[in-house]
Amino acid sequence: MTAGAALLSEVEGSVIGHRDGHGFVRTGDPGSVDIYLSPQEMRAVLHRDRVRVRVVRFDRKGRPEGRVLEILERKRAPIIGRLLHEAGSWLVAPEDKRYGQDILVPKNATANAAVGQVVAVELTEPPSMYSQPVGRVTEVLGEIDDPGMEIEIAVRKYEVPHRFSPEALGQAAKLPDAFRPADRRHRVDLTDVSLVTIDGEDARDFDDAVYCEPHKTGRGKGAAGGWRLIVAIADVSHYVRPGEAIDIDAYERATSVYFPRRVIPMLPEKLSNGLCSLNPEQNRLAMVCDMLVAENGEIDAYQFFPAVICSHARLTYTEVAALLANTRGAEAQRRQDLLPHLLNLHDVYRALLKHRGVRGAVDFETVETQIVCDESGRIEKIVPRVRSEAHRLIEEAMLAANVCAADFIGRAKHPSLYRVHEGPTPEKRAALQEYLKALGSGYLISDEPKPAELQAIAEATRDRPDATQIHSMLLRSMQQAIYTPTNVGHFGLAYDAYTHFTSPIRRYPDLLVHRVIKALLGGKRYHLLSGKVEHMPTPRRSAKAGRAHHEEAERWEMAGAHCSANERRADEASRDVEAWLKCRYMREHLGEEFGGTVNAVTSFGLFVLLDELYVEGLVHISELGGEYYRFDEVRQELRGERTGIRYAIGTRVRVQVSRVDLDARKIDFRLVREEGGSRLPSGTRATRRVARGQPEDAEAQLDRVRHADRALKPRAAPRGKAPGRDRRKGAASAASQDAVQATPRKRR
Repeated sequence: MTAGAALLSEVEGSVIGHRDGHGFVRTGDPGSVDIYLSPQEMRAVLHRDRVRVRVVRFDRKGRPEGRVLEILERKRAPIIGRLLHEAGSWLVAPEDKRYGQDILVPKNATANAAVGQVVAVELTEPPSMYSQPVGRVTEVLGEIDDPGMEIEIAVRKYEVPHRFSPEALGQAAKLPDAFRPADRRHRVDLTDVSLVTIDGEDARDFDDAVYCEPHKTGRGKGAAGGWRLIVAIADVSHYVRPGEAIDIDAYERATSVYFPRRVIPMLPEKLSNGLCSLNPEQNRLAMVCDMLVAENGEIDAYQFFPAVICSHARLTYTEVAALLANTRGAEAQRRQDLLPHLLNLHDVYRALLKHRGVRGAVDFETVETQIVCDESGRIEKIVPRVRSEAHRLIEEAMLAANVCAADFIGRAKHPSLYRVHEGPTPEKRAALQEYLKALGSGYLISDEPKPAELQAIAEATRDRPDATQIHSMLLRSMQQAIYTPTNVGHFGLAYDAYTHFTSPIRRYPDLLVHRVIKALLGGKRYHLLSGKVEHMPTPRRSAKAGRAHHEEAERWEMAGAHCSANERRADEASRDVEAWLKCRYMREHLGEEFGGTVNAVTSFGLFVLLDELYVEGLVHISELGGEYYRFDEVRQELRGERTGIRYAIGTRVRVQVSRVDLDARKIDFRLVREEGGSRLPSGTRATRRVARGQPEDAEAQLDRVRHADRALKPRAAPRGKAPGRDRRKGAASAASQDAVQATPRKRR
């Protein structure tokens, strides 16, 4: 549905509900505009239904409004909510407020759940224009305060598969308990090579091991220096065969999902923490990328081969960082036998990092946080995740292996999945150019921007007071990284071809890449459609061969779209749990004041990130004082028309925690003062909300009277925006995960 679509045109799409009662129909087509559904139209449909609508009118901004003609498909997934008993009726209030309607439950269909418990309900009668939906309770999850309940809700809310099929569990039980000598056949023995794993302290599965030694290319005085870098990755494809039960479950999940204190793995534990985990001092099967890296960081040569390895140590980032910082310290003494290899790894890392700069890869500085929970699963504290040289060392080694995998597959012209990250769209490029122009920075973006251009701006503005705002806009200009068989390169990393090879335990695309590489090593071809490995076919021009080729290409497209969608689903579920935990945490800080930084600006207010707690909340525009604020979309700021006060990304403020809505995952702040400024009037509605029943003193009464006087002057509200929390930041999240390379769990 394009913005200029004709009146009365009909389209199909999925319903996206809104907590305020209205909704939208999203077609999913590139460049399409969501079609508005009024609360009346939403009475007969539910969030996530697939419908056919007719455009019946346009608002004054040209946005289409639709009428539902037909419900094409209703989602059969259970709806999660709390069981209530009101006015003699049982009903379930959905946890996801986008559903917009409570679900009636007959008395004999409550499954003996108690009032207030969290339940899963299955619809037995859909909603209509004149009646509410009716359902029956299919599962009782427990009390809302039970430890881990937020995760139980999230996995069902986002339909994350969290139980393996009986067939998959049965197949896993039949797998060997340990490495078998018979598995050595046709493999290179690298058990004497001092490979090590380097991961976080809380890691449970180890899918990559590394080793480095000096290497000279050529002979005599003209020999060029460099390094031999070995990256060994767990050979999951040896145990997980196409079409078998474990493979079917792994494809459905497509990725492991990480929550605080819990992981929903892609593979059964016997594989993820056992056979396929590169545990120390145990023989394991691996796929190896053996590289020769020149002094300038370029990869001169590489080869792939299956191997048997034995990790010589399980190291942590903290250990390695301490060792590299002090080669004569206690840590270095304890790892004396591995010290030379670790120093070689550090040397090759610095060369790879130097080449990264030559390529012009984007590398913004971001702050990652880690939630520390207590035994009951509640947040104990939120701390910044320190990204040391050890983290970057492993990242650069994995990037090198991924690039070699993409090059190997690309040279063979074999279909596979690439990790693609495209540059800014023309619209985003224009918006970024307007923003830089408004700042008067003098920086220009070309019509076909290169990553080096964005990186150069980031470097040049690093010491500016508004550096945070500029870097945020640079980040938002980039698109989201996806999996696709069509290779168009990776913009953020400045690679012509890039794929994911290094984490087959937790990412299905990596498993597919392993299968393709194995087939190519044997001079064969891997068929995704059938899962078979066959000899390279001779060129044929028959109609049958052409049809098979087309079907195979479609299957790779479908696999890429499936893995990309499930990656986003995993991210959404993880963010939902973290938001729930943060809201629960902030309820203990109601009324307290904190310093913070404006993290985003919208037409309806400011999002502020607290310094000490690393929690974000909204200062609604109505809390900024008694004047009209205009939103400048180009400059990304709110400006007061009377006073000229401006709020932009990076502005320092002091706020008070005024309200926490656990169900909506919303935290509201009241602006107390700008940094270095005087306190703002405290008689706003947020202050009254946090008074918590305490009697007003004389000063509070005076503030309330002054606020009432200001309210006599009509305050214009921004049009076309309903109060909410829609930050529109999709491209600034997943795209930055690949471009910035700063996320935890080695998500490269």
